[in-house]
Amino acid sequence: MARKHSKYDPGDHPSQEDDAPEAVVTCWLCSRPTGKTIVWHHPIPKSRGGRDVVPMHAICQQTLIANFTNSELQRHGMEVAGILENANGRKFVDWVAKKDPDFTATIAKKQR
Repeated sequence: MARKHSKYDPGDHPSQEDDAPEAVVTCWLCSRPTGKTIVWHHPIPKSRGGRDVVPMHAICQQTLIANFTNSELQRHGMEVAGILENANGRKFVDWVAKKDPDFTATIAKKQR
């Protein structure tokens, strides 16, 4: 399908200089503001029929992937509470709560 307008055309687009504040997007897992980079994550993996996406920090998504299998994520579904009942999930969220929204770090390999 063709674009209605070229993405390179400066054209006559409405000005974004409103005094309206930007909407703050919070992370699905840790509930902190997301910062500059937002990762759109499937809480229920696509391979398991998941279609919905939620905003997350990259570090939060990496932690989910390292600590949970697709089957476990499917069982928890869209509920964060099930993930936070896991010791590794709770420990991570408590640790990252004090960090800057744009904080990144390397995550240990999968612990399955």
